[in-house]
Amino acid sequence: MQHPVPWLSYLCLASGMALVGSYVGLSKVLVLVLPVFLLAWLRFGIAAVAMAGWVKRQPGETPLNAHDRWLLFLESFFGNFLFSVCMLFGVARTSALAAGVIMAAIPAVVAILSRVILKERIAPRVAIGIACAVGGIALVSFGKHAGGTDSDLGGLVGNLLLLGAVICEAIYVVLGKKLAAKVSAKRISALINLWGLLLVAPFGLWQALGFDFGGVSAAHWWLLVFYSLAASMVTVWLWMTGLKHVPASQAGVFTVMLPVAAAAVGVIFLGERFTPAQAGAFALALAGVVLATWPARRA
Repeated sequence: MQHPVPWLSYLCLASGMALVGSYVGLSKVLVLVLPVFLLAWLRFGIAAVAMAGWVKRQPGETPLNAHDRWLLFLESFFGNFLFSVCMLFGVARTSALAAGVIMAAIPAVVAILSRVILKERIAPRVAIGIACAVGGIALVSFGKHAGGTDSDLGGLVGNLLLLGAVICEAIYVVLGKKLAAKVSAKRISALINLWGLLLVAPFGLWQALGFDFGGVSAAHWWLLVFYSLAASMVTVWLWMTGLKHVPASQAGVFTVMLPVAAAAVGVIFLGERFTPAQAGAFALALAGVVLATWPARRA
């Protein structure tokens, strides 16, 4: 019997990753006015207030066991805390466009983690796709920074931090499939956000003590609210909702929306120039996405 195509789940996955890409690009603006840890702490705090009603277990929902709680902590540690720190520090040192190219490696990293954690075989086509993604990252990272100046080296460090964010996001994708099968998307969103708030609170409070909040404009506060709700609430809910009916390996296809959206924000809203080297890097990265995630032909 042929199962119907879960178009609504596909839409949730694509929309979720496009929203992630948009706030990755727009966070470039926020890190110019807010310290990174304070920004992350405010993000989790705003989202915690918005999702207060999502924390409680709903009637008929299975209680969390010790394994589920451990998965929730790991999901938040990698997907919320470390991803936010690496991404925010990374975009502060490089461009939103470069961030988009590097984020295009997420499906390839998901394939590698599937091999390491789930013992899945990596087909030759997928291996070529991974090589293309790595080539795209190398082109955007080292093509611009070959001179070795302090500014160039700062950009290289930023790209390496973004690569760390890619690894964190891939771990988030793999762990999310296990959680989505047992816990509602709303409750997952609320619980991993609370973990993120607890993890970053000491660093956020430390930076808040010496920060002049009066110097932040109203426009930046509104952008912070959008960033908080999009990053901690809407995107997680969309992704977990889509994962309920789509295999994790197939869901990896939709992470292509992240780098496309991030690059679009950089070019359209931040005035970044799309250079030939970046165009070549983006083409390599997207070729890697297609090769690594294209569904295999079945007998």
